[in-house]
Amino acid sequence: MNTALLREHIKSYLDKLQREKTKHEDGMKEREQRKSYFSGWTADRILTMSEEDMYSYISQLWAMRIWSNKRYVVGKMIKENGFEMLKSGLANLVWGGDSVESRWDKFRLSVRHVGPAMMSELLCHVHPDTCMLWNRRAYVAFRYLEIGGLPRYDYQLTGKKYVELSQDARQIANEMAGLGAGGVDLLIVDYFLWDELQVEDILTNIHKKDRASIAKPAEGQEAVDRLDPETAEFVHNDVKDKLAEIGGWLGFKANTEVKTAEGAVVDTVWEATIGNMGRVIYVFEVQTKGSIDSLILNLLKSLNNPAVQGIVAVSDAAQLEKIKKEAWEVKGLGDKLKYWDYTEVLDVHESLEAVYAAINKLGLVPEGF
Repeated sequence: MNTALLREHIKSYLDKLQREKTKHEDGMKEREQRKSYFSGWTADRILTMSEEDMYSYISQLWAMRIWSNKRYVVGKMIKENGFEMLKSGLANLVWGGDSVESRWDKFRLSVRHVGPAMMSELLCHVHPDTCMLWNRRAYVAFRYLEIGGLPRYDYQLTGKKYVELSQDARQIANEMAGLGAGGVDLLIVDYFLWDELQVEDILTNIHKKDRASIAKPAEGQEAVDRLDPETAEFVHNDVKDKLAEIGGWLGFKANTEVKTAEGAVVDTVWEATIGNMGRVIYVFEVQTKGSIDSLILNLLKSLNNPAVQGIVAVSDAAQLEKIKKEAWEVKGLGDKLKYWDYTEVLDVHESLEAVYAAINKLGLVPEGF
């Protein structure tokens, strides 16, 4: 961490707070209210939630502001995890007796559609002295402060890494206190990161990669076939879900684990109805570990459905080259199959997420519409 740079910004921030005292006081009041609200949901209360309670609880999160239809998102969490599983997972994440590291890893591998931004926000609101709020803005701020080893993608944010990041945030809190800030916890650090350290050139260039060679991994990319089994499964599910969200944002009806033809259940589909002409379906298969032959067979069977107009294999650059080589040996497949690097999927998702968050701030479409 560049401590000199940090202290320079802390001084600037504290001066700004003196000039904008009312804004500062309102921000602090909001954070105190949020801590009180989320802390009031004890483990027992979470376990006895109704679906309406769950909606109220989740929809309060800052991370949910991207969604204009929050009920749809919460409903999807309940449906695809099972309501009892979702409640027990949240209760253990926030209040469990094991270490934060252990609780984090267990939750992220067992509960879908609740990402690191939501997870860390819940922890930060309830345990603001030890748990930070991690999201894209925190990434930008930490990168600007020259903190190393940052997780570029969700799958890299393990429990161990989250604890390390929270310790870095605690160091920032200590520096703020040392320069005269009072009552600094990690929720106050989040305020500082958002208000002071959103550096434009990092925000603008966050997705730039070295594309000099297709065989060279992009920034932050790991070969998926070298990941441990648990991480590979997480990547598979994460990319599959993000593909569905991208499709939804683009106006398609998007789902995961869909049967497209006899013997073919694929990871993600985008579907559109064109007037009275029928359906158009695009199929995505995500490859991490496992047999490439199985992926190719699944995609080939999907083509038996006349509505399927496009098939896409998603993996890292090295795996995609292997898939391409094998696909060209299968009659009727090689010239139809498209290829998408999984880190590009994650970057596209993040970019579209930012676009929708900005649009939703305008409040053009009421949630109940």
